[in-house]
Amino acid sequence: MNNFFHKKIKFILLEDLEKICNLSYKKKIKKKILNVNSIKEASNSEITFLNSSNYLKDAMHTNALVCIINKKFKKYLNKKTIPLISEQPEIDFYKVVNFFYPNSNVDNENVIHSKNINLIKKNIFIGHNTLVDKTAEIGNGTKIGNNVIIKPNVKIGNNCLIGSNVIISNALIGDNVIIKSGTLIGQTGFGFKYIDKTRLNFPHIGRVVLENNCQIGSLCTIDRGTLSDTVVGEFSTIDNQVQIAHNVKIGSFCIIASQVGIAGSTIIGNNVLIGGQAGISHHLKIGNYVKIGGKSGVVSSIDDNQIVMGYPAKSLREFVKQNKK
Repeated sequence: MNNFFHKKIKFILLEDLEKICNLSYKKKIKKKILNVNSIKEASNSEITFLNSSNYLKDAMHTNALVCIINKKFKKYLNKKTIPLISEQPEIDFYKVVNFFYPNSNVDNENVIHSKNINLIKKNIFIGHNTLVDKTAEIGNGTKIGNNVIIKPNVKIGNNCLIGSNVIISNALIGDNVIIKSGTLIGQTGFGFKYIDKTRLNFPHIGRVVLENNCQIGSLCTIDRGTLSDTVVGEFSTIDNQVQIAHNVKIGSFCIIASQVGIAGSTIIGNNVLIGGQAGISHHLKIGNYVKIGGKSGVVSSIDDNQIVMGYPAKSLREFVKQNKK
């Protein structure tokens, strides 16, 4: 497998997997594992994984040396491939991938060390053609890509990664935050009234607050609040091309897939999962541990622990019942 990332190590042994992901193989086999690959394309010197019935046919014909696999799928695996039983094959496999390629989660940005002596002391890296207002505050170890604009009074925490072509204004950003390329944070939201054939735009004096360890994908837009703040909670992960309107509050450990739109002043709880292309109306309250199916249209509030889908979004049981043929 050819890629742009340099392998940190040339190979691992089966016994090394116990250190990497707590998986062991009782037989003493000293064969070297040279790389990682998909189950369909893996060679007889590579490790792969299987945790889905969608790939059982590939499992039968795989050439992989080793496969991290769910116990219930072991019987489908090519007999020449060594099975390693795991309750979480995908997670254990990606631990191995990260061992081979520790920089694979970092976008390749052509950043250069700033000539500003104050930034050098803080180990801050800034890319080409990037503008940082003198009133902005940037924490230690933060890396900023090319063609970025960071506007007055923005605060960015420690060890953040900001991609290229990002514009940040009116924002407070915590530690270990990732913002991918092309994202706009802190612009005015979509709020106005027509009065006597003129448009009166609502003032936006709030901010955007990105709490510690959250991740924002590419080409996202997060509007600042009108009076209160727009907030993304700690460890929440937002996919590419997501729109978050003014005054939205997103809790911690949420996962929001691509092309989701969340209208103004909606409050989303903790550990919420939102599928791709879902739309959530304004001034709603979405409870904790809610799951919203892809392409759903949410037009009313949702209590804790609910699974909904469809338009208008309804409980999964009701949706399945209504769509039975």
